[in-house]
Amino acid sequence: MNIAKILLLALGIMTVVYMVYLVRDVATHKEEHLPMKTVPVLLIGLLANFFDTLGIGSFATSTTAFKFTKSCEDDLIPGTMNVSYAVPIAVEAFVFIQRVEIDPLTLVLMIVASIVGAVVGASVISKWDINKVRVALGFAMIALGIIMICKLIGFGPFGIVGTANILRGPKLVIGVVANFVLGALMMVGVGLYAPCMALCLLLGLSADMAFPIMMGSCAFLMPPGSIPFIRAGKYHRRAALPLIISGVIGVLIACFVITSLPLTVLTWIVVIVMFICSGIFFHDAKKGK
Repeated sequence: MNIAKILLLALGIMTVVYMVYLVRDVATHKEEHLPMKTVPVLLIGLLANFFDTLGIGSFATSTTAFKFTKSCEDDLIPGTMNVSYAVPIAVEAFVFIQRVEIDPLTLVLMIVASIVGAVVGASVISKWDINKVRVALGFAMIALGIIMICKLIGFGPFGIVGTANILRGPKLVIGVVANFVLGALMMVGVGLYAPCMALCLLLGLSADMAFPIMMGSCAFLMPPGSIPFIRAGKYHRRAALPLIISGVIGVLIACFVITSLPLTVLTWIVVIVMFICSGIFFHDAKKGK
């Protein structure tokens, strides 16, 4: 059994255990459920994970959509995204992680680093008050917007063409430490895909190598990283399962029905809306104080 099959077997077991834990929490606290805007929530889960599979990412689009549709309280947005998108991203990993051959040690160490970072980050962020979350999301939107612009124009690390499929020595250490940080940032709503792609290219890996690393990292870090949010009740309980269902459908459509789209114009629109959304978060945080 090769490393890809071992990882996917472990991911399958983890995802099933995670779903059981999540469903039990949702059922146990059903009297505490907040009202849910059904249509916006279903569309957000479907579209965000559809575009995530095609490479745009789900966190930036979801944060923006939640804010503008007022379908999730600001302080619940990080937890809701991490809790709800763990399963759709696991489906992405199952579909894509076997398609690229990569050095097993590089893949495993970077995934483990992201998991540890997520658990540490979630244990801190799940205790933040609403204004601190708003400020963090505001900065996250700006950071993601800048990264997406760099990706669109091929600036900096996004313009680098790597050829390696293995990391060793100092480069491996840098990759592991950096992915730990990216795992922690995932918990506040900074998507891992684009920064991880930039990291891999900077370290000399080919662009293809980035996909199993970033998809595997997200798929493995999100279930354990989401547990503190679930325990603290810092997610939209009623919206979680609808987001999972519509998110999985979005992933499957992107994987098997529509495999490519002209996404450049749409990505520019998303970036502009993200900057506007960032300003709204900062304004609400200031008003909340």
